[in-house]
Amino acid sequence: MATTDNLILKNAKGSIGKEIVIKKYGKKTVISKYPDMSGVKYNDLQKQEQSRFAEAVAYARSIIHDPIKKAEYQKKLPKGKRVYNAALQEFLKRDGA
Repeated sequence: MATTDNLILKNAKGSIGKEIVIKKYGKKTVISKYPDMSGVKYNDLQKQEQSRFAEAVAYARSIIHDPIKKAEYQKKLPKGKRVYNAALQEFLKRDGA
């Protein structure tokens, strides 16, 4: 992992393919190797939460792809709040936790 004050990378963040990750920590830019998650073994609770979140994403996508449902959601939300995020939050609150 390397830090840099390079002007070109100053405002950069994200990944370059599956090789390099550029992150911001405060005012520092950090360049690191893309994480290898192939050896990670998730426990049962983690798998359950991943499944629940996948269901929440499917629900939120179904809302934003249906113009009628999306419009209904938008009416209930304060200005600036996204329908996708609100639907995701609603599903997760309703379905557990």
